[in-house]
Amino acid sequence: MKLLSLLKKSKIGSSIQYQIKPRKVKFEWQQTPVDWIPNQPFVSYFVNEINMILPAGEFWFCRLYNKVLPQISDEKLKQDVKAFIRQEAMHAQAHASANKEYLSLRNIDVERNLKLMDFLFGKLLADQPLGLSVPKPLEHQWDLFRLGIIATVEHMTCVLGKYVLYNQYWQQLGADPSMLDLVKWHGAEEIEHRTVAFDLYRHLGGGYIARYYLSVVVIAGVLGLWVDGAAHIMRQDKRFKSIHPSVFKPWIWREWYRISQQDNRLMPSPLWLVSQQLGYLMPWYDPVQEAKTEDALAYLNHSPAAKRAILKVA
Repeated sequence: MKLLSLLKKSKIGSSIQYQIKPRKVKFEWQQTPVDWIPNQPFVSYFVNEINMILPAGEFWFCRLYNKVLPQISDEKLKQDVKAFIRQEAMHAQAHASANKEYLSLRNIDVERNLKLMDFLFGKLLADQPLGLSVPKPLEHQWDLFRLGIIATVEHMTCVLGKYVLYNQYWQQLGADPSMLDLVKWHGAEEIEHRTVAFDLYRHLGGGYIARYYLSVVVIAGVLGLWVDGAAHIMRQDKRFKSIHPSVFKPWIWREWYRISQQDNRLMPSPLWLVSQQLGYLMPWYDPVQEAKTEDALAYLNHSPAAKRAILKVA
């Protein structure tokens, strides 16, 4: 009994001391062009696809985290998770607004991509996958598997968050201020809450070995969905009509690699993104070391959308 008590007391909890701060933001899309990075339609479409990938996934994060919230025994981690939920809900709303108020109004069909994400997160990875009940003895393992997916995704979003936060090149090219603020605000908050998913996964019993297969599944799934969705919206543009981009055709993958090799400030290389998963697989991986919280907060304190929201509240 003493050993059991000791193990419970040593259970992994929150790894940060600071308080994560949810922020209510609102973006204005009236002036944002389809090519929000001037003369870079491929990169613009590629980043625009993120708006379609994220909302369903982030609302799914929130539902699952709310479900497991009563199982968290570390009070600081519970506070972190609650703040994470509020931040992710705001991310989902912000990207959904881009789909509705920006892309759809510019005659870009987003429904096909949104339905695919709704199926993945609303049906396949639901509490009852494809409507099937999970046997009671396996329910915790199903939750843990999904929490492991989130932890792996959150490592990727932290990596991308660092990329966009420190990247000044898009701004130098005259990128649209609203879209630039959206990706930098989101990236900065990903850095701010980068420890939460990993802490929660381990707190509820997530193991080291599972990180390997989850990492392979997640990196393949994310890259595949990203390229597939970007190809779909590119096909609607007459500039790409003759190419007919597809996730199953080499062109879009080659073009992504070519542009990233030409200048990795325009977009990160797919090989670089894959390589960034290696650190996550190390036994000594610590998300705290992935980025600097103070740099993220410095941006968040000056984000135009965040400041605009504060003024509206006042």
